[in-house]
Amino acid sequence: MLRPLLDTIDEQAQDRVIVGLGAPDDAVVYRMDDGTLLVVSADFFAPVVDDAYTYGAIAAANAISDIYAMGGVPFLALNLAAFPSDMPPEIATEILRGGMDKSRQAGVIVAGGHTMDDKEPKYGMVVLGTVTPERMLVKGGARVGQRLVLTKPLGSGIITTARRAGKTPPEVVEELIPWMLRLNRDAIAAVHATSAQGATDVTGFGFLGHAVEMAQGASVRFRLQAGRIPVLDAAYSLAEQWLFPGGTAANEMYFSQWVTCAPGV
Repeated sequence: MLRPLLDTIDEQAQDRVIVGLGAPDDAVVYRMDDGTLLVVSADFFAPVVDDAYTYGAIAAANAISDIYAMGGVPFLALNLAAFPSDMPPEIATEILRGGMDKSRQAGVIVAGGHTMDDKEPKYGMVVLGTVTPERMLVKGGARVGQRLVLTKPLGSGIITTARRAGKTPPEVVEELIPWMLRLNRDAIAAVHATSAQGATDVTGFGFLGHAVEMAQGASVRFRLQAGRIPVLDAAYSLAEQWLFPGGTAANEMYFSQWVTCAPGV
């Protein structure tokens, strides 16, 4: 959505922006006066589970993940919250408490934020981190001969969409929650032990959409084996009911021009 703004970029003002609108990624990377690379991102969404505390923790983990995806270390966050005016205060408190606790687990200080009135609850964070040049990861960092590694199984979008439609058994959501709560901190630590330079956070564009972005950014091709891609079991039956996230059709229409599937896939 922000790509039409590329024509308005002031190149001189963008001199310190190492990663920004010129090559969209999971977060912005900005070079400070002392050479420190500051990583900044913002993310928020509507509830994906019924429990307020868990929703807050999931939203925080999701926002923090953008910093990890750039190879960075998160350290500071600001809450972004839109709550209905008639929401009971204790529910809003639980959402914020969940975000605070998950941030603390990641070593992130929540120092403030901004709230507004909205008909549907939404919560997330602006997150700041730092990264050194040799540890920075970008979407276009893949190299020929490397393997693609997923840190979590796919299917969360289908399951949460089915939940909103009232078609997901509670036990299916309970199986998904630990994955959504898991920080990618350990995964990025493992990446830094290798020579990898590419990574991304799989979210709104889906697995194939983000894979296309990585491949195009690195001028390489990805060869994927469907049977080796980890997917949550419940996602298959829900997909057969066409319970896909809202952006799935648009993603397929746009990204399919760069994806070739073998017969039977």
